[in-house]
Amino acid sequence: MGVYRALGRNAGVFRVLGSQLIARFPFGMISIIMLLHIEHRYGDYTSAGIVLAAQSVGQAVSGPLSSRLMGRWGMRPVLTVTSILCASLLLVVAYAALPLVVVAVTAVFLGLTTPPITPAVRTIYPRLVPSSQLSALFSLDAAAQELIWVAGPVVAVFVSSQFGTAAGLTVAAAFMVVGGAWFIMSPPLGRVKLVAPKRGFGAVLRIPTVVITTVISFFFVASFAALEAAIVAAFAGTGTAGGHGSIESGVVLAVFAAGSLVGGLLVGHRELRPWSLTLRVLLVLAGTVACLVSLDMWWLCVVLFIGGLGTAPVFAAISNIIAVTVKFSETAEAYGWIGTGQLVGVAAGAALAGVAIDVSGAGGAIWVSACLLAACLLFAVATVRWVPDLRGRVIEPPPETGALALPLN
Repeated sequence: MGVYRALGRNAGVFRVLGSQLIARFPFGMISIIMLLHIEHRYGDYTSAGIVLAAQSVGQAVSGPLSSRLMGRWGMRPVLTVTSILCASLLLVVAYAALPLVVVAVTAVFLGLTTPPITPAVRTIYPRLVPSSQLSALFSLDAAAQELIWVAGPVVAVFVSSQFGTAAGLTVAAAFMVVGGAWFIMSPPLGRVKLVAPKRGFGAVLRIPTVVITTVISFFFVASFAALEAAIVAAFAGTGTAGGHGSIESGVVLAVFAAGSLVGGLLVGHRELRPWSLTLRVLLVLAGTVACLVSLDMWWLCVVLFIGGLGTAPVFAAISNIIAVTVKFSETAEAYGWIGTGQLVGVAAGAALAGVAIDVSGAGGAIWVSACLLAACLLFAVATVRWVPDLRGRVIEPPPETGALALPLN
């Protein structure tokens, strides 16, 4: 653990880590609350799937676009405007009695205004610590991220089951505003200046590792969204406030988060090898498939804790891959595409799970999660030759300028 204590010697690191965690926490809450809120209001999970799909359309555009806008206008202005707009739209969905079509259109703008917290924070990380500590920082960030993607739904389910889904969306909006303000006011955000990319929008997708990590992020996080919906549906009969969720689902998801936290701290900072990413995805898939054996709470706790051990290490590997293969001027957009993959994955996974629950119950949503993870694993195997071997390497981006080839006379 000494490698993590050493991070504290760098000014502002833990403040940035904590504030961005609070600012991003709603990302792990919104999809599951939206799923429950729309189902409760319109009477079926398919309607919820339509709204989540509409949100994913907006998110698909917002990630890389808002990341490039930060390079042009600065991080603070872009983050401030998007945080306020996104939180306001959440409150509209929560309390306005609107037709489904209008809610779907609102969801598109909700996705478009998603604050680009992830691209911002991962772009400034290399400027906060020495390159020798960057892998440990990415690992700690990935472990903390599990409080977003796994523990976030625990809070979402608890608040929604006890106080209603509108209250759940309100809590998500409050996290977004308060956490966003704390992060935006962090001194490092004013010190680190993003370099405007020299190439056009989308040119970063010519880098194989950006495409690979974006696709893997999509399938990986989509599987979590489906699994979380399955766990909530499995124990929905014991909940309150319309039967949405129960303490059992919260316990299971919390254990899943604990497994990921442990895995991130123990494994995430280790040097990446070409097959590391594949093996970590395989561990998560094994835990998810084991959920099909039984929906007993204690069985789910055991197998998901085991599967969770690979979760944070996958996210840490993704950050390390981008850090060594993408120029600093293009990292914000690269992380924007990855963030898009994750956010669209959350919405798509929850939407597919909602349809599966309507058709065949919680077991169907677990099958959806397992299939998404299997696709992730196959893609990771097929692209393993592009994963860099970081044994003995310093984690730093490629130089902004390359060698200039001159014609020979």
